[in-house]
Amino acid sequence: MPRFCANLTFLFTEVPMLDRPEAAARAGFEAVEILFPYDEPAAALAERARLAGVPVALINTPPPNWTGGDRGFAAVPGGEARFRSDFDRALRFARVLKARHLHVMAGKAEGPEARATYLRNLAWAAERAPGQSLTIEPINPHDMPGYFLNDFPAALEILAEVGAPNLRLQFDAYHAQMIHGDAMAVWEACRDRTVHVQIAGVPGRHEPAGGEIDYPAFFAALDVGGYAGWVSAEYTPAGRTEDGLDWMRAGS
Repeated sequence: MPRFCANLTFLFTEVPMLDRPEAAARAGFEAVEILFPYDEPAAALAERARLAGVPVALINTPPPNWTGGDRGFAAVPGGEARFRSDFDRALRFARVLKARHLHVMAGKAEGPEARATYLRNLAWAAERAPGQSLTIEPINPHDMPGYFLNDFPAALEILAEVGAPNLRLQFDAYHAQMIHGDAMAVWEACRDRTVHVQIAGVPGRHEPAGGEIDYPAFFAALDVGGYAGWVSAEYTPAGRTEDGLDWMRAGS
């Protein structure tokens, strides 16, 4: 059965961030992820997660400006110095939080120069932090227009070209469905390179129940394929978080 993780940026927003690890643990989640934890003291957040008994599965590298800014800039030509500075900042947070994975966000860019920049920055980051698991994630253009990494086959090609053992795929079933129309088929193509999974319902990005993705079948496919990582709930609850968790009870 999947090991479910709560994305604390999306879930349990009824309480302050420092109280969300405990809320997630009470609800039955076994781990947490936080997209951008940089507004909280890392040590305090780490202590709250430790007291709640939920490890931190993943954080993102910071964007250039979290408040209304673009999401990441690893593929943005000319932003290499800023990328390296903020990667080091994110790495410090990841180490304090003991985050299993650090998602390197590409940002908005396009064309061959952006791709070359992305490859160089990913190779640098993988060498900079050989003991840290790094991920890349395709994001659909409806939710994030202009995001450089918006295709799963392209992500697999980039991983192969960089060739770093600590750089692998973050598979979001919601984005796979939105981009390619068949999340299950995309999973079969990507599962061997995937270290972290995220889920949400399609359409609407609400609870992973009903809709276009057969999540009971998807969870079964994870088990059959031997996936042993976290399955993170990264969705916008239709109401109170606790009121919409029947999907998790059914899948556990």
